[in-house]
Amino acid sequence: MAYDVKLIGAKLRRWENYLKSFQLPQWNELPDMDLYMDQVVMLLQRYLNFLPEDEHGNAAITASIINNYVRLKIMPPPVKKKYTRVHMAYLIIVCSLKQSVNIPYIQKMLPLGLPEAEVRRIYEEYVKTHHDMCLAFIQLVRAAGDDVLHDPQAQSVDVERLVYSSAIVSGFSKLLTEKMVHLEGATWDGQPESEVGLKRR
Repeated sequence: MAYDVKLIGAKLRRWENYLKSFQLPQWNELPDMDLYMDQVVMLLQRYLNFLPEDEHGNAAITASIINNYVRLKIMPPPVKKKYTRVHMAYLIIVCSLKQSVNIPYIQKMLPLGLPEAEVRRIYEEYVKTHHDMCLAFIQLVRAAGDDVLHDPQAQSVDVERLVYSSAIVSGFSKLLTEKMVHLEGATWDGQPESEVGLKRR
């Protein structure tokens, strides 16, 4: 793979500045009035403007995607075609998580039928964790991409190494998420973990 190191370095610095200031809306910042679908889509596209278009150039959040989430029972259905603050919380979590977690795991992490107070608790914790992980990710990229960011002699191979590093971290993160979700409700049996612990359920 061939990369323009200066271009990549500039993009990384721009993305770092973006992530430093990015924050999902707090619960009290979500609309407290019921919304129609077009309003929901507009707000979600603003809240989650870091989500990329798909390979066909389609927006990451559309009315059809939201309708599919309702049909598949990933989120509560609207009431008389209107969406509440609870719906917005579900959608923000689902749409941001689905970049790295398969839908069945998201359903286990955020099941249907929760009372509003519990949805609020989960959402507020998610917002805090999301911001914390943005800052942690900045440090990870700085460490993995130090040559690209600071070495004027950096080569395309240094960018390639950063790409591989990012993909590997993503893979291990996905494995850990799935393992932890599978362990929900399980108890320690006193047996030592296998050395390939990530592979075991």
